[in-house]
Amino acid sequence: MKRIWPFLVPGVLLVAVGAVWTLQGFNILGGSAMSGSTLWAVIGPIVLIAGLALIWMGIARRRRGST
Repeated sequence: MKRIWPFLVPGVLLVAVGAVWTLQGFNILGGSAMSGSTLWAVIGPIVLIAGLALIWMGIARRRRGST
């Protein structure tokens, strides 16, 4: 069985950070210098998608390893 933790742990962290940055960029989550900034409204979804890609790679790696 192949190890999937090196993909899942960073993937989950990136998804969480990307979600927070996106919400701050769109000024939904306030209280920061990043709130309402277009830069973070762009960077957040990119980081979130990168995290989802890592999670997907970990799951795909596990499925390939179990056959």
